[in-house]
Amino acid sequence: MTDLKQYRITASTAAELVDGVESALARGELAPGQRLASVRRLALEVGLSPVTVAAAIAELRRRGVVVTEPRRGMRIGERPPIGAARAALPVPPGARNLSLGNPDPQLLPDISLALAYTQLPVRLYGEPAALPELAELAREQLSADAIPGELPCIVSGALDGIERVIEAHLHPGDRVAVENPGYAALFDLLRAHGLVLEPVAIDERGMRPEELRAALHRGASAAIVTPRGQNPTGAALDARRAAQLRSVLAGAPQTLVIEDDHLGPIAGSELHTTVTAMQRWAATRSVAKALGPDLRLAVLAGDPQTLARVQGRQQCGPGWVSHILQRLVLGMWRDPAVLARIERARTTYASRREHFLGALDEHGIGATGPSGLNVWVPVEDETGVVGALLQRGWVVAPGAPFRLAASPAAIRVTIATLAEQESTRLAADLADVLAPARASRAG
Repeated sequence: MTDLKQYRITASTAAELVDGVESALARGELAPGQRLASVRRLALEVGLSPVTVAAAIAELRRRGVVVTEPRRGMRIGERPPIGAARAALPVPPGARNLSLGNPDPQLLPDISLALAYTQLPVRLYGEPAALPELAELAREQLSADAIPGELPCIVSGALDGIERVIEAHLHPGDRVAVENPGYAALFDLLRAHGLVLEPVAIDERGMRPEELRAALHRGASAAIVTPRGQNPTGAALDARRAAQLRSVLAGAPQTLVIEDDHLGPIAGSELHTTVTAMQRWAATRSVAKALGPDLRLAVLAGDPQTLARVQGRQQCGPGWVSHILQRLVLGMWRDPAVLARIERARTTYASRREHFLGALDEHGIGATGPSGLNVWVPVEDETGVVGALLQRGWVVAPGAPFRLAASPAAIRVTIATLAEQESTRLAADLADVLAPARASRAG
């Protein structure tokens, strides 16, 4: 457990203790994910009453800085909303980093070529926020996937769109149904807004309908669904599961449903939407993984009120997403060579994912990865497995940041750049690492 005295945190009030913890985070003295001692022990360390320390912890929890969960105790959040350098997983020289969820750079379109043929007229204040041609093309793409609505708006990435939607509808203390395991950055974003996470267990076909129904009965007023390429498990809705979820949501028609199609066409599976016939809904589609992570752009569809609120708030702030980016994405979406490259990426990722799953299966290792860029491998000891693989030259992500209460331990492996020979070797190394635990269970 971590106390606070060693980080030179002193305080005479709850507010000063909050400031002290945030300052220690900003200095890099407290680290994301770091465990904290109990309230009573912290009170002894800083010389305050347990009541005062509990009030400070409650405020840090409300801000998304501190996380408390049953059986996992109290800790600093994995991505607390405090500006500080993030300590990356150590990557020894020569090691393969399969922990970050990035696409394969070799499969991304050449942005310099796209810039060379893209016309970039000067855009001034007072012009439409969304490039009309881009909005119309996006509407056509979404309509082809049965996502309703008029012209979408343009936002700075999928998480930016999700944040704008929750700001438009939700308030601190509201409950949000989220996939468990799910996207760690989304968890932190919701916590930073003071929202309460209601975990919904998933399988290879996404959220389990009865689990979603239970979350709604517990008071969730919103649900965030990944229709395909779910991070970290790769889960993807099929037609039947999507229909089941729509049926559950129809029983709570005021629920805000947000769909996060962050991978879009490279996910490797068809999109089956859950937003049909909902009163309050939004659907994001990002270009980051198909065209390049530095293209901070996504389209956001939604019901008229949601779009009006998002657009109005956007007008009060940044005004618009760069029209240079919008024009660039439009040109790339219209380029047959870029579309062919996206298709090549889709098939390559599917092949790499399936080969790794097959290699794991040959060693009797169960894993999940029906779509997307990641494979989720259940293990008993995340820290031990991550460390043992690191010694063999593999950097993988521990599952803890992606897991809420009651979700079993696992590791996440990003397969985007994983060649077949590497895939076979990694599966063998993982089998060796897991062998003692499996032998113990068998005995």
